[in-house]
Amino acid sequence: MDIEASGFGAGSYPIEIGFVLSNGDAYCTLIAPESDWTHWDDSAQQAHGISRITLLKHGKPASVVALELDCLLARSTIYSDSWCHDYSWLGRLYAAAGWAPAFKLASLHSVVGEVKRSRWDEVKAGVLLRDGGRRHRASADARVLQLTVAELMVDRASGDSRLDFLA
Repeated sequence: MDIEASGFGAGSYPIEIGFVLSNGDAYCTLIAPESDWTHWDDSAQQAHGISRITLLKHGKPASVVALELDCLLARSTIYSDSWCHDYSWLGRLYAAAGWAPAFKLASLHSVVGEVKRSRWDEVKAGVLLRDGGRRHRASADARVLQLTVAELMVDRASGDSRLDFLA
């Protein structure tokens, strides 16, 4: 899972959420800001290319997004490479919706392991290079994370893939 946000720090909120399932199916949606979600960082907008006007015009209400996530992810664990930020933004989304998620968000690095985590940046850079530079958006970023984990978890000697946790 990846979440794009209005910025970092206090007051920031989720503006787009995306994930890719182990079967390759992807989900991505824009999130309309709640009336009290006012923080906006222009540098964040430059990074993800999503304007507040676009969110107001095309974003879904937090409760609709939370319901869609629960329907698609109920009783599962989904992973994020930026758990501390994404957990906070997911919490803000669900607080606006008025309930708790029906799934668990966990750190992707907790399943990769220390040795493979030391290679994370190198492998991710290779995935991005081969990919031709996808746009910096939630579902595209989630796909890059999935491909990076897949590459890290393949036992090159046997060709065996260790992706049980993604099923």
